[in-house]
Amino acid sequence: MTQAPLRYRADLEDVQPDEQETIRDLCSAFDVILERTAEDYGHAVRSVHAKAHGVLVGELTVDAGLPPELAQGLFATPGRHAVLMRLSTNAGDVLPDAISLPRGLAIKVFDVDGARLPGSEGDAQDFVMVNGTVFQAKTADKFLGNLKLLARTTDRMEGTKTVMSSVLRGVRGALEAVGIESAAVNSLGGAPNVEPLGETYYSVTPFRYGDHVAKFSLKPVAPAMTALTGGIIDVDGRENAIREDVRSEMHGIDAEWEFRVQLCRDPERQPIEDPTVEWDEAEAPFQRVGIVRVAAQDSWAPDQVRRIDEETRFSVWTGIDAHRPLGNINRARNAPYRHSADFRARVNGCPYHEPGA
Repeated sequence: MTQAPLRYRADLEDVQPDEQETIRDLCSAFDVILERTAEDYGHAVRSVHAKAHGVLVGELTVDAGLPPELAQGLFATPGRHAVLMRLSTNAGDVLPDAISLPRGLAIKVFDVDGARLPGSEGDAQDFVMVNGTVFQAKTADKFLGNLKLLARTTDRMEGTKTVMSSVLRGVRGALEAVGIESAAVNSLGGAPNVEPLGETYYSVTPFRYGDHVAKFSLKPVAPAMTALTGGIIDVDGRENAIREDVRSEMHGIDAEWEFRVQLCRDPERQPIEDPTVEWDEAEAPFQRVGIVRVAAQDSWAPDQVRRIDEETRFSVWTGIDAHRPLGNINRARNAPYRHSADFRARVNGCPYHEPGA
């Protein structure tokens, strides 16, 4: 029998005394990536998830009749909300698609009521997800080590990266053959070049869910999308193959994703502070709370690229307190995300603001 959802309490988090020092070092590592890419490209790009493969405009419909434990925060009231979405990969430089990396999906939901998180402007709630169930590092200081490695190779040795990606895909295949999946191998270039529209995306880290604690997920449900699940994009000779394929596909697909939440039921089995631990769905099942619909459209239309890819920032710390990010990794994402956005705004001469619906 499934346990009742855990009640949110502030003391569920375990704040360490050296976290602020680690956050300062993360900002410094991001600076290496930001400054190097800005110098090479002539304009500033994101320090992570720099390359977008599609930008979309759609709508989230919050389900009616949700049970009390699911009718929380944004999802407490049935209704419709405009959304912006951005599909990406996780590197801080704009790489050819032959270097295969995990997919990312960021979504900004508008017209969200509730007390705002500190420093969170506007009325939007952001969700930032990847196509994997765990984070590659247990704590921010471990992530810092990975980031320093990426910073040293950012926008350098592109041919070497392509070869390394091919080798890592082989390593990943060998690990999978014995039942092991490595988030670290994937993040360094060993991920398969899967179809973004067929992937299920996960928040990986936990968040407050009103009276409870949860992780989030977007799962494709439109038949034209599920037909793409597991499909591999042919990147041979095409630097922007993923963007080209997504654009072609979105001209004919009315996309639909289920928005799902996974309520924490046992803080030992579903830890708050360790995002490398997957929450077993048999013990903490994902449950639908809404549907995201995106009508067929040009996923690389110049006006949408400018609005979503160039002028919009996405952060897990943009939103309401009822969906406060939890855990060491999430706490460490706040200042560096804003630091990166401030750098882009300053270098590009385009101050960011929370866009309207």
